[in-house]
Amino acid sequence: MDRRIRLRHIQAFVEIIRQGSLKRAAEALFLTQPAISRTIAELEEIAGARLMTRSRRGVTLTPQGEFFHDHALNALAALSNAMAGLSGEGEAAALSLRAGALPSVAARLMPEVVADLQASAPHLQLTILDGAHGHLTSALRSGDLDVVIGRLGAPETMQGLSFTQLYLEDVAVVVRPGHPILDDPDLRRIADFPVIYPPEAAAIRPFVERLLIAEGVPRLPRRIETVSGAFGMVHTPQSDAVWFISAGVVAREVAEGRLARLPIDTTLTKGPVGLMTRASLPETSAQLLFRQAVMRVAEGFPAGT
Repeated sequence: MDRRIRLRHIQAFVEIIRQGSLKRAAEALFLTQPAISRTIAELEEIAGARLMTRSRRGVTLTPQGEFFHDHALNALAALSNAMAGLSGEGEAAALSLRAGALPSVAARLMPEVVADLQASAPHLQLTILDGAHGHLTSALRSGDLDVVIGRLGAPETMQGLSFTQLYLEDVAVVVRPGHPILDDPDLRRIADFPVIYPPEAAAIRPFVERLLIAEGVPRLPRRIETVSGAFGMVHTPQSDAVWFISAGVVAREVAEGRLARLPIDTTLTKGPVGLMTRASLPETSAQLLFRQAVMRVAEGFPAGT
């Protein structure tokens, strides 16, 4: 490795890509914009290649930048893991794990995984964060998360990650009990109502779009885009909204009659849910314990659900 490359070069480069602009990256790193610009200029001079292009819309990686980005993320993640292993005293201090979970996983799978770990590995310190697919996979690549459980995303979102399938999950279309659409549950009627719809970054968005195209659903004029389960749980029961959401998020509410699932065929929305890790790094003891617990719990899920 060229000895002129410093940690500040890699941190600045990764943060610019994460933030999408030099200005926001400079603020996140407590630098001035000229300072971070000089840092990237130094890095590109050392690399002997242009790593990114700047425009009013933000920054875009060049092919050389794409290649360097993957390795830079792995380098930061490895350093983060090494420092975590050195902090504190003894093996117990190193056995901590930061897990990311999509909302459906946080609601359906993770409570059982936590119960399993409390019995099988009570010394494992577990931190759970939920969020959208793009945010979680980005955090996994950068080393801010150790594992992620969620849907298999588009190829460009899975670069540098390994994926182990656990089960299949579909998208549910739910409304409040007594909703007018339940009298005639035709998906084409949803355009008459407000619709809670997955945003572009959501892993289920392409599946929902595929379903609507197949069913000939027209444009949705009253659309609220969010993956917030908290919002959907409050807004849907007290309105005429139609909510597209991963089935696992609302499974309990549907079973208990607090929400009603439209009786329509959602086979087209089924997709694999699995365990994601960084492909280039060896499995840690904490990751092994977590994976074993996840696999034990997932074995109890019916196939195809």
